[in-house]
Amino acid sequence: MRNLWIFINRYNAFFLFIIFFTLGIILTVKNNDYQRSVTLNSTNQVVGRAYEDLNVLKKYLNLGQVNDSLAAENAKLYTQLLNLKNIDSAKNVLVKDTLNKQQYTYLAARVIKNSITLRNNFITINKGSADGIEEKMPVISPQYGVVGFVHNVSEHLATVRSLLNKDTKVSVIVKNIPTAFGSLVWGEKNYDYQKAYVKDIPNHFKVKLKDTIVTSGLGAFPSGIPVGRISNAGVATGDNFLTIEISLFNDFSALQYVYVVKNKFAKEQEALESKSPHE
Repeated sequence: MRNLWIFINRYNAFFLFIIFFTLGIILTVKNNDYQRSVTLNSTNQVVGRAYEDLNVLKKYLNLGQVNDSLAAENAKLYTQLLNLKNIDSAKNVLVKDTLNKQQYTYLAARVIKNSITLRNNFITINKGSADGIEEKMPVISPQYGVVGFVHNVSEHLATVRSLLNKDTKVSVIVKNIPTAFGSLVWGEKNYDYQKAYVKDIPNHFKVKLKDTIVTSGLGAFPSGIPVGRISNAGVATGDNFLTIEISLFNDFSALQYVYVVKNKFAKEQEALESKSPHE
């Protein structure tokens, strides 16, 4: 306290100047219309700019929440779109409640961990069994590209076996040649996260550069989901089948959101097929 008093006493002239200067400004603004209007305008500009900057900061801090909301809304729209594509046109007029007859629905999830440089890459998402996620469910990206399959599930999280994994195989076709079936694999020649390969397409099919590869619908994925474009139409293998190099549509290095695809009839199909005789 004594030091504070010594400080004030030493600089009392400065403090008196500040006090009288402030009083002078207040009296000038209060008693003169021009100075008052200039001060108010300047104050409003400063305050307005401060609120503008604050709103920008708030919007930036809320981007994560906004993106989550948009991803969930897009999942609903994709579900409706897929439902419309899968309606049998011959029975379209008879469908009363298409929502109950749809086979696939989408659930949006955020990527919280991802690898692209390993031989076997996995992705972790922020949805789990509490959200209805189950093992083997297919996963796609917002750009409608193949991402992989759900591998392990906990209550609130799940891991996805990425397409960039030696154990991942997806049934695909050449879009312009619906009967040209093949298997989509990764790492056949190199471990480039932007490239993949389609194997086992009979070599009598005339595929072309930049032809689009899409899912066939024979596996877990819905049919017609774009995968990539052909970048090398005939990698030599020495047999009667083609190995085609494709450039993937998905940029796995920038993956932030994915959609888990729920197949309403998956368990029914699996139970039925398990009863079929196997050699």
